[in-house]
Amino acid sequence: MKIIVQKFGGTSVSTHERRLLVIDKVIKAINNGYSPVVVVSAMGRKGEPYATDSLLSLISEEFKNVNHLASDLLMSCGEIISTVVMCDEMQKHSMNAIPLTGGQAGIITDNNYNNAAILRVTSKNILDLLAQNKVPVVAGFQGLSEDGFITTIGRGGSDVTAVLLGAALNAEGVEIYKDVDGIMTADPRIVTDASLIKQISYHELFQFADQGAKVIHPRAVEIAMKANIPLIIKNTLSECDGTIISKESDNNSTSIITGITHMSNRVQVKVMLEDNKNNLNYEDLLDILANNFISIDLINIFPNEKIFTIDSKDLNTLKAVMENLDLKYITIDNCSKIAIIGSRIRGIPGVMAKILKTLTKQKVEVLQTADSHTTIWCLVESKYIEIAINALHDEFNL
Repeated sequence: MKIIVQKFGGTSVSTHERRLLVIDKVIKAINNGYSPVVVVSAMGRKGEPYATDSLLSLISEEFKNVNHLASDLLMSCGEIISTVVMCDEMQKHSMNAIPLTGGQAGIITDNNYNNAAILRVTSKNILDLLAQNKVPVVAGFQGLSEDGFITTIGRGGSDVTAVLLGAALNAEGVEIYKDVDGIMTADPRIVTDASLIKQISYHELFQFADQGAKVIHPRAVEIAMKANIPLIIKNTLSECDGTIISKESDNNSTSIITGITHMSNRVQVKVMLEDNKNNLNYEDLLDILANNFISIDLINIFPNEKIFTIDSKDLNTLKAVMENLDLKYITIDNCSKIAIIGSRIRGIPGVMAKILKTLTKQKVEVLQTADSHTTIWCLVESKYIEIAINALHDEFNL
């Protein structure tokens, strides 16, 4: 039995017309000799009646915060509605489709409601249905605790559901259907001539997902990479071939850089030793921030200063902590972190120099940099983000 997992996002299942396109993709998989397992998100986005955020708006913030078990039950309803509606449409096209909750599909979690961890996936129910030539339609984003309560596995979790099932079922591949053609070299809303990346490595895709590109959940990429499951990101609304994700990206490509993404709402923080000479808290600052649940990145530690960035949502917490510690510091608000990604960066001299020269030519000041084997990061003021990304996209011929 050749199994393929096909995951469809909220916009893909939001209308009757789009659900017909979903059915077309499932029928093509069957005609190609596959036994499909379909995973669906909640229908539509915020404001539409069955979207997750719309459902959450029915209860108070206070109740959500004190009763995570109840909010998980409510949040799970959007995906469950999607499974039943999708099965109804499929039945009309002579497909014997069976709706399943995450728990019925065998996804067992701990009881950390709102962000449950996966304990195991039991594939028996799905395999039994496939053996009967039925099409399982699974509610994404959810599981079942060992105590028998519905849990959710974090926003964007439908991607995770699809890859988990793909690994458990030893599937031939996992297709993630969105309303975009695949992974682009840059955000097409910023770079109008951004092009489709036809093939990309797991490591590169993880960087895209982790650094702001909202095409696939980073956890899904990690699971796929560990299980070595072929992934493909495709468009429900078109016949585009999409982006194939594998261990290694296309070795025939001549480009050093695969693509560019960015993350907004960053704040740069500078803490100078000279300003905090007699304050013993200076040396323990990073540990103290971690204990206060403030996540930091782009960390540069020098003999006379510490420089790092935080998310703007943590700024008020940072201010309170620093005041309590009596530490002096400087911040620059409204920053964005640009990530220049490519597995071929490693060992190629002059890439950072080329990036800095390109941005300097555009009069874009680089506030901070960092790099790894596959990514170079540059922090700039957010007002320059479009100029910076377009200039880099042109310079590297993406």
